Amino acid sequence: MELCKILESLEYDSKCEYDLSQIDICDITTDSRRAVENTVFICICGAKADGHDFARSAYNTGCRVFVCEHDISLPDDAVIIKTENTRKAIAVMSANFFCHPAEKLKLVGITGTKGKTSITAVASAVLNEAGIKTATIGTNGITIDGKTYPTLNTTPDAYELNKAFAQMVSADVKCAILEVSSQALFLDRVYKLTFDIAVFTNLSPDHIGGAEHPSFEHYMACKAKLFTQCRFGIFNSDDDHYPDMRQNAKCICQTYGIHAPSDLTASDIKIVKDGKMGISFTLKYNSKSYDIICSTPGVFSVYNSLAVLAITSRLGVSPDIAAKTLSSASVPGRFEVVRSLDNIITIIDYAHNPLSLKNVLMTLRMYEPKRIVCLFGSVGSRTELRRFEMGKVAAEFADFSILTSDNPDREDPKKIISDIAAAFDEAGAPYIAIPDRCEAIKYALDNARQGDFILLAGKGHENYQIINGEKIPFSEKQIIKDYCEEKATVIQ
Repeated sequence: MELCKILESLEYDSKCEYDLSQIDICDITTDSRRAVENTVFICICGAKADGHDFARSAYNTGCRVFVCEHDISLPDDAVIIKTENTRKAIAVMSANFFCHPAEKLKLVGITGTKGKTSITAVASAVLNEAGIKTATIGTNGITIDGKTYPTLNTTPDAYELNKAFAQMVSADVKCAILEVSSQALFLDRVYKLTFDIAVFTNLSPDHIGGAEHPSFEHYMACKAKLFTQCRFGIFNSDDDHYPDMRQNAKCICQTYGIHAPSDLTASDIKIVKDGKMGISFTLKYNSKSYDIICSTPGVFSVYNSLAVLAITSRLGVSPDIAAKTLSSASVPGRFEVVRSLDNIITIIDYAHNPLSLKNVLMTLRMYEPKRIVCLFGSVGSRTELRRFEMGKVAAEFADFSILTSDNPDREDPKKIISDIAAAFDEAGAPYIAIPDRCEAIKYALDNARQGDFILLAGKGHENYQIINGEKIPFSEKQIIKDYCEEKATVIQ
């Protein structure tokens, strides 16, 4: 594609005398290792490295076109495009390069602290079942036509997003549902995208400190940006921060909730114990009532289902049709019941902050287990603020806890566990520390009693551990399976 077309609508100063219409470009990259002949290298100022420092390396591998925020020193044959914000430049240039694929899709964006992955997955299942071909982008990866591709971030950068949108258009996808993280909004990954529908789930302190958000207010403001670039907004009106999220919204607004007056409301909420853990409620919407059964338990499942029903109704799927899918839909790593030992229920869940952990533990308590055994840790190098609070939650709502590793990265797992354990020591609550997560899971199973619920919290869908900067293969489901098979062999 001609460079001038890739740069359309981007404000920049060009330090070259070349005719940009005569420069042919085959790709765009922010990775100097991929910057070769006929590519554009975009210099990004990151939290750990500055792409401008790698411009010479990109030049040496054959790249001759550079987009930057400040001056870089390169030979005279380099085409240097200077712009105010290279992150925004990626979004503009990627949309141009892939011929604006997002404009050919119905875009649905989900933001909030909890529930994004579940809502995305279940709404997609409902729409696909109803004949509206839908793809998803989020924590669990990019899923198109039943195939899932891993992503580095919950919301990929603008280049990867537009590339994925282009793939969706080629696959005749009609709707794309995205988890839109606060970092994506902060770092302009969704810059210039217009969402047909945007959803606010809930808000609590998370991703604050280090290279993430400097304060809760900043975190909240970034989330709220989504409702300045959508046509139709759907809000959880029961959340304390609903007024903040809606305050500057530039869209038509709809609400859902259990307590506050809302456009979609749930009442007559009951737990379901018939051979599975679920919850039922009555939906009231447009002066009509619908009986809804969710295949997952807890009041949070009611909120997630209300959001799904609001999205799918907006896209033309009636609640009675959506209800059929809601009764059986499940999401990997989100309150996922895994078969293990007889008379023991083992649950894998992504709960990795104090509020989500509390919600899961309180939900489990509703099903009257003999004991709740909670196995969890905290991510290394960036979650110091949440560790003690997570410990307080587990100390109060679990009967016994096993403190272990959860992506410790370059931080000492024992230090992380010590930060969590301080809350148990203060409360006098029982726990054991086992840094090796595989050994911790085996300990939980070895010491399980009839009627126990064992919660493996924090990893959820993840099939790896991050240790010393490396992703090491790690599957909780496989560990449980291997343990149970070995146990069966010994008994025989």
